[in-house]
Amino acid sequence: MAWFKSSYSSSEGGACVEVATDAVAVHVRDSKDPHGAQLTFASPEWGTFIAALSLKS
Repeated sequence: MAWFKSSYSSSEGGACVEVATDAVAVHVRDSKDPHGAQLTFASPEWGTFIAALSLKS
Protein backbone atom coordinates (compact mmCIF):
# COMPACT_ATOMS: atom_id res chain seq x y z
CA MET A 1 0.00 0.00 0.00
CA ALA A 2 1.10 3.54 -0.65
CA TRP A 3 0.86 5.53 2.59
CA PHE A 4 0.70 9.32 2.71
CA LYS A 5 0.80 11.73 5.62
CA SER A 6 -2.45 13.48 6.49
CA SER A 7 -2.62 17.14 5.50
CA TYR A 8 -3.64 17.81 9.12
CA SER A 9 -0.40 16.35 10.50
CA SER A 10 2.32 18.78 11.40
CA SER A 11 6.06 18.36 10.94
CA GLU A 12 6.70 19.19 14.59
CA GLY A 13 6.61 15.56 15.79
CA GLY A 14 3.19 15.66 17.38
CA ALA A 15 0.14 13.69 16.38
CA CYS A 16 0.85 12.45 12.85
CA VAL A 17 -1.32 10.04 10.95
CA GLU A 18 -0.81 8.33 7.62
CA VAL A 19 -3.55 7.09 5.33
CA ALA A 20 -3.61 4.50 2.55
CA THR A 21 -6.53 3.49 0.37
CA ASP A 22 -7.44 0.50 -1.72
CA ALA A 23 -10.54 -0.42 -3.71
CA VAL A 24 -12.73 -1.06 -0.65
CA ALA A 25 -11.14 0.49 2.44
CA VAL A 26 -9.23 3.33 4.03
CA HIS A 27 -6.35 2.41 6.35
CA VAL A 28 -5.03 4.74 9.08
CA ARG A 29 -1.88 4.42 11.19
CA ASP A 30 0.44 6.41 13.43
CA SER A 31 3.32 7.67 11.29
CA LYS A 32 5.71 7.32 14.25
CA ASP A 33 4.90 3.58 14.52
CA PRO A 34 4.42 2.30 10.96
CA HIS A 35 4.60 -1.36 12.05
CA GLY A 36 2.11 -0.89 14.88
CA ALA A 37 -1.64 -1.12 14.90
CA GLN A 38 -3.75 0.36 12.14
CA LEU A 39 -7.42 1.11 11.75
CA THR A 40 -9.30 -0.02 8.66
CA PHE A 41 -12.57 1.58 7.60
CA ALA A 42 -14.84 0.47 4.78
CA SER A 43 -15.06 3.37 2.34
CA PRO A 44 -18.68 4.33 3.30
CA GLU A 45 -17.75 4.26 7.02
CA TRP A 46 -14.78 6.57 6.36
CA GLY A 47 -17.08 9.03 4.58
CA THR A 48 -19.44 9.03 7.55
CA PHE A 49 -16.51 9.55 9.95
CA ILE A 50 -15.14 12.51 7.97
CA ALA A 51 -18.61 14.06 7.66
CA ALA A 52 -19.08 13.81 11.44
CA LEU A 53 -15.72 15.51 12.03
CA SER A 54 -16.60 18.39 9.74
CA LEU A 55 -19.81 18.98 11.71
CA LYS A 56 -17.77 19.49 14.89
CA SER A 57 -15.44 22.14 13.43
